[in-house]
Amino acid sequence: MTIKARGLQQFQNDIVSFARFLRDRLAELNDWSKIKLLTVQINRLRDWCRDGLLCIGDSAHAMSPAGGVGINLAIQDAVATANLLAEKLRIGRLSVDDLRKVQARREWPTRLIQAMQVFIHRRVVTGRSSDRKQSLPFVFRLLKWFPVLRQIPARFIGIGPRPERYCSSGR
Repeated sequence: MTIKARGLQQFQNDIVSFARFLRDRLAELNDWSKIKLLTVQINRLRDWCRDGLLCIGDSAHAMSPAGGVGINLAIQDAVATANLLAEKLRIGRLSVDDLRKVQARREWPTRLIQAMQVFIHRRVVTGRSSDRKQSLPFVFRLLKWFPVLRQIPARFIGIGPRPERYCSSGR
């Protein structure tokens, strides 16, 4: 049975059943038009550029909201783009090969972050990758047992696998 077929009141009750703290906010959900389904996609373009066009950030790679890393990756794409292309743009000699250098630099971190997001979705968000019932995936249990290890994912999420630093002279 679909959510809409069960009715708005039942939908509100379902929300309260797993998030009681939202009880006093449910009056805002008084019409189905106020309720939207977020479709999460994790994908990327095969080619990020062509003559006269370079895609970076969300236009090059769709990220899940898991971990809040999409904006970090987009900013780092922009910094790498500035470092790699600024001088070429200044002198007016920018080629498609120059644009491809941005993808060559930024694709590996994108793939790595997206793999992390797929892991989070399968193991934590949906719990569908395993038939075994366990409270937390092994990696998260390690973080619980050894608090010092928490710095690793925090750094990975915060600055990414290949941090970019702006260089006014390029690279």
